[in-house]
Parts: sequence; structure tokens; C-alpha cells
Amino acid sequence: MAIIIDDIGHNRRRAAEFLTIEAELTYAVLPHLPYSIELAHAIHKKNHEILLHQPMEPFDRQLDPGPGALFVGDSAPHIEKVVNTNIQAVPYASGVNNHMGSRFTSNGEDIRCALQAIKQRGLFFVDSLTTNHSKAYRTACGLHMTSGRRDSFLDTRRHPQAILNRLYDVMNQSLVHGHAIAIGHPYPETAAALRVFWSEIQDTPVRMVSVSRLLTEAA
Repeated sequence: MAIIIDDIGHNRRRAAEFLTIEAELTYAVLPHLPYSIELAHAIHKKNHEILLHQPMEPFDRQLDPGPGALFVGDSAPHIEKVVNTNIQAVPYASGVNNHMGSRFTSNGEDIRCALQAIKQRGLFFVDSLTTNHSKAYRTACGLHMTSGRRDSFLDTRRHPQAILNRLYDVMNQSLVHGHAIAIGHPYPETAAALRVFWSEIQDTPVRMVSVSRLLTEAA
């Protein structure tokens, strides 16, 4: 099973809580935030995998996806330029997943342009599946990219026991299907649950691995 911690870059202290957990985690770093570069270096120093957490337009116009976002209707050259700039802004990124993006990932033409730019840079893609209408994973497969999609969000309820229960659900899914990808966020409750989960699975057959290793072994 692979666990991605999204939304890295806003808060140094919250990210540091996860870096003391011995489990293999993957970190999705937002571009152009106050601590994006600093935290990418700290994560890399701990030998964890890093993704560019690419902001994309949501359906809800009240939500701001943040700097470096892609919007429906952007030209193909603009999409390529934004993706390339964001990849350069997140050191050590080996893959990409979407931040928000329910509207953008539902637009086949625009998400194809973004994925082509990601593929050209030799990076893999994980569809965060922020909407059931997302065409991102299917499009990535059509482009013959190394790609995956989220199976579960861990912390829609920010309570340690609820998150721990979800972690065990993901573990069971990985044991049944061979693999599973979950996404969490840099909340103290998520860090606490992960710490307990890691201590409790040492004598089980489940393995926590980076997303790239999961995608390679599941191929």
C-alpha cells in the first residue's frame, strides 16, 4: 500500500510531524508556497518520494486552487509552460498528482495536454480522483504513462480513530487486490493515526511502499 500526504508547503511544523514516522510515505508538494522548496529538500533527505501536487480548477468557483493552477480553456502552450514551471519549482519530484481539479480533470482535452507535458518530463501521474467524472487516469493509460488512481481518502473525518479505521480498510483492500493507494493530509490527527498504524502492522504481510514502487510492481 502507498500513502500520499497532500498539500505540503503551507506549514513547516505539520510536515515535520510526518517526517519522524518511520513508515515509507510519499509527499505531494504544492508549488510556489512559502515552504515548498525547503520541505522538498527535507523530505528528500529522509529518502521519501516527492510528487508535484499540481493545482487544477475545481467545480466550486469559490475555491482557490492556489499558485501555478491550470484552468479549463487554457491553451496547450500555456498548460505545458505551467506544468514545466511547477515541476522545476518542486525539487526531486518524480511524479504528479492533482490538487483539487474536479473541473479540469473532467475535461478530456485539457487534462490530455497536462498529461502530455508530464509524460514529456518523464514523470508518472496519480489521479487524486476528486470527482467521479475525472478522465485523468483513463487518459493517462491511453497515453501509455505510468499511472495510478486514489482508492481512498484517509482523513475526511479528522479524528485519529476514524483515520486509523480507514488505514485498516486500505490495508485490507491492498491484501485482497494486491495494492491500494490512499491520500491523507498534513493534519496532526493523521500523523497520530499513521504512527499507531505503523507500529501495529509490523507482523502483518502488508508493505508500505512509495507510489512509484507500487505502480511498478502492480504493472
